[in-house]
Amino acid sequence: MKEKNIKDLVKLIFKAVSLAMGVAVVALSIMNEIDTDSAIMMLGVGVTALSVALIMNKDK
Repeated sequence: MKEKNIKDLVKLIFKAVSLAMGVAVVALSIMNEIDTDSAIMMLGVGVTALSVALIMNKDK
């Protein structure tokens, strides 16, 4: 039971990171405070985190 809770927490963290990266890029872009290279890198981290969370769901 405890292992399932930890796995669910890790999936939630990865989903939160992906959401945070997307929101951060949008907000920084609106304020003209981010360059293109940094934005692409942040979005790449977000997509990677979301992919890991989705792969973890395949175990069910």
